[in-house]
Amino acid sequence: AMSRQSFTESNWRKDPWFKDLCKTLASCKTEAEVADFLRDVGTLTELKAWSERFQVAKQVQEGKTYRQITEDTGASTTTVTRVARFLQSGEGGYRKALGSKQHHHHHAASRGERMASMAR
Repeated sequence: AMSRQSFTESNWRKDPWFKDLCKTLASCKTEAEVADFLRDVGTLTELKAWSERFQVAKQVQEGKTYRQITEDTGASTTTVTRVARFLQSGEGGYRKALGSKQHHHHHAASRGERMASMAR
């Protein structure tokens, strides 16, 4: 078997196997179908980690402090910091997914103020 190229920041999106995975997820019609597929593909540990990261992203978006988020979710500070970084400057996936549920009163705060409040 050919050893496959590892994912890098420049190639991961173009990988045919990854694209196939995304296509399959996109073709799921219901929450139950997505759940069944994710359960077959991922370990329970992976499913828990993805679920946790998404909850962390929601709480960062809501303007909660890192301390509140780690207490509320059980996520490590490292995880919260990484999720917050991807929320700010990732591919926009978290932002798009959370877009319809944005709390408008936070849009008034500048990014600087938000980052300052998160650092408390």
